[in-house]
Amino acid sequence: MLAKAIRIAATGGPEVMEYVELEAPGPGPGEARIVQHAIGLNFIDVYFRTGLYPQPLPGLLGKEGAGVVEAVGEGVTHVKPGDRVAYAGGPLGAYASARTMPARFLVKLPESIDFETAAAMMLQGLTVQYLLRQTYQVKAGDTILFHAAAGGVGLIACQWARALGVNLIGTVGSQEKGELALAHGAAHVINYRNEDIAARVREITKGEGVPVVYDSIGKDTFIASLDCLQRRGLMVSFGNASGAVEPFAPAELSKRGSLFLTRPTLFDYMATQEEQEAMTSELFEMVGSGRVLVEVHQRFALAQAADAHRALEARSTTGSTVLLP
Repeated sequence: MLAKAIRIAATGGPEVMEYVELEAPGPGPGEARIVQHAIGLNFIDVYFRTGLYPQPLPGLLGKEGAGVVEAVGEGVTHVKPGDRVAYAGGPLGAYASARTMPARFLVKLPESIDFETAAAMMLQGLTVQYLLRQTYQVKAGDTILFHAAAGGVGLIACQWARALGVNLIGTVGSQEKGELALAHGAAHVINYRNEDIAARVREITKGEGVPVVYDSIGKDTFIASLDCLQRRGLMVSFGNASGAVEPFAPAELSKRGSLFLTRPTLFDYMATQEEQEAMTSELFEMVGSGRVLVEVHQRFALAQAADAHRALEARSTTGSTVLLP
């Protein structure tokens, strides 16, 4: 089967993305071929495109999608042809109209969740699951700091935190984004363009600081994030939207109160099919119950993936963005 796909022959800006025709071969043992209906757009795609996360070239992009199983290989029993499925993991290559991939990454979609919602929520929703439920187990009454609160991950985090009784302080880059975060459950917002993040956090928490900061911005916010933490607090650095964090001395952690630092990735939290099923089950329950609404605010044709990357890097998107084959 021939499929339309995005390929890169070199790392660089959005212009290196080529819209090409590639073979989606018949599935081998343990594999499935799926016809995709929607593809998720995430900042990790930018990291692979720019080379921050290296891969052999020519290479593919995309870790997340949703569609229908077209064929399965030997030994695949948990999905079958005709099943509606979604995934957030496995080899790169989601930027395609059809693809063949290891079937173990596929999960069946409940009928109540459409393809666009699924493609928009899998990586971002599972990221929120491991951040709030595993990396640091937030509990009712906690006050936490979450950067980029009006983005795709951020809006899910705002809602999930509210459902758990957690007071989420969200950073945003505009008044409009602040209103969006508040509408989705943030208890407070800080506009990082004209407010001192650490000073505002100390003001909101009456000088105590927060037990955990979730920071996907990276270089621009890292030190300010450390300054927001209370004694023995946890800094969760899970992205680099503004660039990689510069090297720093471990003494910076001790002089701020014996802080902890972790740099997690989703794929270390769902390295097994059992972990994946447990995490997706909780995500599907949160979305199915209506406590978390996944909103697709931007849609781009797969052929216009470069434009989607430009919008994402300019921080002009809110909520989730999908590519449509």
